Amino acid sequence: MKLTVIGPWGGYPKVNSASSGYLLEHDGFHLLMDCGSAVLSKLQKYIKPEKLDAVIISHYHPDHIADIGVLQHALIISKYLNNNINTLPIYGHNEDKHGFQSLFFDEVSVGVEYKENQELHIGPFKVTFLRTKHPVPCFAMRIEAGNQILVYTADSSYLDSFSSFAADADILLCECNLYGDMDGSAAGHMTSFEAGEIAQVAGVKHLILTHLPQYGNLEQLKTEAAAKFSGNIQFAEESLIMDLSN
Repeated sequence: MKLTVIGPWGGYPKVNSASSGYLLEHDGFHLLMDCGSAVLSKLQKYIKPEKLDAVIISHYHPDHIADIGVLQHALIISKYLNNNINTLPIYGHNEDKHGFQSLFFDEVSVGVEYKENQELHIGPFKVTFLRTKHPVPCFAMRIEAGNQILVYTADSSYLDSFSSFAADADILLCECNLYGDMDGSAAGHMTSFEAGEIAQVAGVKHLILTHLPQYGNLEQLKTEAAAKFSGNIQFAEESLIMDLSN
């Protein structure tokens, strides 16, 4: 399984960057995880939009779904030019009816509902879900393929259940929108200390901090996470590529 970070920012993208978007590849199958602001622009460095095999959405806040409409327009244009593209499945929960309906567009994309307790198979990927603690319904994902495991927290304040959900993961792609001395319980976001604690208890191999804040010294986040987690820590930077089989 290969992970490519398309966008790492929470809320909105910094200049010339993108908010949440991550490309997973395995056995020639391309799965885009979240599709936030400016993701489509950055995605095209790696793959043409019409070559995506599937998209999966954690929730319907704009920094995770803003470029779904733009992606659909790209597919419409591609269909007009060559008329042989496949309908793109976009997986999302249906607890926000308006958000879920936005996944359907003019026969180029179709929404596919997932549910909290479901074991979902998308190409070579097995996906299970954990409901997070966020102001809107949102789901973390444990994605397995080829004996490798990636866990994506999506957006959430701290939950004890993250540690068991992420157990033995090769990569924990963990939201870290807040510094250690902050309280994210009301906003539905985690601190650096909490990200490190989850990684340590879960016994993950790599902790990747994502959904990053636009303010402060980001190196402080890594230092604070390292106070709780003794393993490898890095930031989800645009164009970061990690091959989980290595």
